[in-house]
Amino acid sequence: MEYNDQNRHNTMSTNNNHHVVQPYLFFNGCCEKAVEFYRKAVGAKVEMMMRFKDSPEPPPPEQVPPGFDNKIMHTSFRVGSTVIMASDGCSADKPSFQGFSLALTVGSEAEADRAFAALADGGKVTMPLEKTFWSQRFGMLEDRYGVGWMIMVASDEQQ
Repeated sequence: MEYNDQNRHNTMSTNNNHHVVQPYLFFNGCCEKAVEFYRKAVGAKVEMMMRFKDSPEPPPPEQVPPGFDNKIMHTSFRVGSTVIMASDGCSADKPSFQGFSLALTVGSEAEADRAFAALADGGKVTMPLEKTFWSQRFGMLEDRYGVGWMIMVASDEQQ
């Protein structure tokens, strides 16, 4: 995995005292595989990754499932200009990503087609990628980890 220590301290920073909202995803045991998938699918760049065994203050033994020592306690990765944070969390249950989607806006139809196909691999298309009144391409899917995505081409005003 790629790690960029220079950006580590910028992960949760704010500019000019503005608030920042960032998604934090809990993959319940498959975080490292998910981040690697996003690296290949949408060019995610890992900025920081820490395993439970490397924490300066390990969690109480009863807080995390047995065998989670090598799992991801915290990671942050960048997709375009957005920082997404993630963890294996403290559960081995199947992760549940309901009530939200990550929206990925790209600059061209070709980029939308490629990102959609890559994210849909092993997942489920919930709305095929097609032309809409607001975008040359828009589609929705649930990736192989259960995360919802909306892929769209930026409008002329957004570019």
